[in-house]
Amino acid sequence: MAITLGFDTAAAAVSMAVALVTRWLMTGGAPPDSFFGGIVTTAIFAGVGFVSFYMLGVHKQVWRHSGWRDAVRIVQAVGLATLFFLPLVFLWNRLVGVPRTAIVIAVIIWLTIIFSGRMVALWRSTQRPLQIFFSRARPDAPMVLLIAQSEEAARIDSLMGKDEKGAKVRILGLLEPEGAEFGRKIRGIPVLGGLEDLSKVLDLLTLRYEKTPLVAVAGIARERHYMTQVLEVAASRKTEVMSLGAAADQTSASMLPVRAADLLRRRERELDVEPVADMIEGMRVFVTGGGGTIGSELARQCASMNPQSLTLFDSSEYNLYEADLSLREQFPNLPINSELGDVRDVARVTRAIEQFEPDIIIHAAALKHVPLMEQNVCEAILTNVGGALITAKAAQTSSVQKFVFVSTDKAVHPDNVMGATKRLAELTVTRQAVSSNFSVSMVRFGNVLGSSGSVVPLFERQIAKGGPVTLTHPEVTRYFMTVEEASALVLQSATHNGSPGSASLYVLDMGEPVRIKALAEAMIRLKGLVPGQDIEIRTTGLRPGEKMHEKLTYNHEEVNVIGIEGIYKVASKQVVANDFDEKLDELLDHARHRRRDEAIKMLAELVPEYRPRRAAE
Repeated sequence: MAITLGFDTAAAAVSMAVALVTRWLMTGGAPPDSFFGGIVTTAIFAGVGFVSFYMLGVHKQVWRHSGWRDAVRIVQAVGLATLFFLPLVFLWNRLVGVPRTAIVIAVIIWLTIIFSGRMVALWRSTQRPLQIFFSRARPDAPMVLLIAQSEEAARIDSLMGKDEKGAKVRILGLLEPEGAEFGRKIRGIPVLGGLEDLSKVLDLLTLRYEKTPLVAVAGIARERHYMTQVLEVAASRKTEVMSLGAAADQTSASMLPVRAADLLRRRERELDVEPVADMIEGMRVFVTGGGGTIGSELARQCASMNPQSLTLFDSSEYNLYEADLSLREQFPNLPINSELGDVRDVARVTRAIEQFEPDIIIHAAALKHVPLMEQNVCEAILTNVGGALITAKAAQTSSVQKFVFVSTDKAVHPDNVMGATKRLAELTVTRQAVSSNFSVSMVRFGNVLGSSGSVVPLFERQIAKGGPVTLTHPEVTRYFMTVEEASALVLQSATHNGSPGSASLYVLDMGEPVRIKALAEAMIRLKGLVPGQDIEIRTTGLRPGEKMHEKLTYNHEEVNVIGIEGIYKVASKQVVANDFDEKLDELLDHARHRRRDEAIKMLAELVPEYRPRRAAE
């Protein structure tokens, strides 16, 4: 702040000195005794500049975040300094030796120096120096208290959508989650404190404007531990929480309601997409389960990396249609093949792989809903185990170079059929890799936010109906990850393993497990409601096959870093039985003939950690 005030004061002195000399030269020379008078005049001008800039808080501005509010305040400060200057110089020597036009010239030079300094700093920061003069809020814009770091706040303010009436959001103040600098101004927005001041600041703003402003979060403020605090305070004040963010092209920003995914957001990883792009570009990619939540996102990310062709294979006509439509809209020049088929159908899978000759197969097809799979054991075995086996065998007869298998954390110490079948699929695909010409990459991760049938859309429906929100147990925890991050890390892991005939297992860094009750409470607060008062939370008891807590690895597995953030390689010491293949065939035969009890018994033999009747831990 002292440097800023010193610069502006020095600019005032230089401006007046240059103005006096310029004016004297224009009139044929300086009058007698003008040197001393010029020094005094310059000192007075600099002094009133110092006082007026300090009084109006111009020195609190952060140059690289300058905006229209700062420009207005600078003009006001220069005007105030001029009003102070005239009577003071008149009292000193009745303006003798001070040309009137010199004052005008000094003001013009002073403003030029001040704005030039800000615009250079702004240009170095954003490459958009003229934005200092724009983005004024329109009169009917909603009032917002922004929670973000200063850099993000400046970027959002500069990008906020505006029309002929001005910007569509009026930001009243800024709270910084980390390292708040109270009293500073970011593009004219005052820093009112840190996140711990939210309650107090909301009350003060409500008093001042006779209305509680919206609370908007941006950048790191959308992370889980910050969002929990924000929602608790906002719900108690019955105000909405919004999310402010820049568009993908970084040319605009918008304010949207906070989604459930924002409640579980972690600090975003900086992923190196170049190795993935090198792996995908020019390749023929084949995605089973391509219409599902994970499969369609994997397909979308692959499509963005210029493959030679992309084939979606799915048994759901509706899901396949939706994924196909979305991809064709986003990538109109990409050859896309959408094939309706079941991974349990040997002939259909083999024919599709022979027809499209993929270089990379991503096997995301699976039945995943735990309670349903407890009731449909044979279907889970045929799809999750049989489908993986059929796809891997079909890949052996083609030109496939990489086989990516999407697994789950429920494969670890499984208490349910779904987890046991996915664990058996891991072992099955690993055995198939040995006799193949492709490399296998298997990836385990937890729950994907917003996927079909997951807890988040269930809670949203229950809250919309006015409750109750149902929990199986108040202490249940789960790992969560956005579908975008999970898919990106799955593709990243595939770049690490490249040896033909080998199989590697990876786990994703899922962060800290989330208490489902805490998630339910946060989602209720998201609607401006109070858990337990406005919406009842009801405990229903653990369902068949459900565990209290999930794990990502077995005790006998060793976890190693591989140099890619968020991904770990798992080394297993487990050895499968010599008669594994025979028992696997027997299991699939039981499943095909719907011999449920025999199938469960054989599944437990093939996956020793699976205990069908074991109580949830």
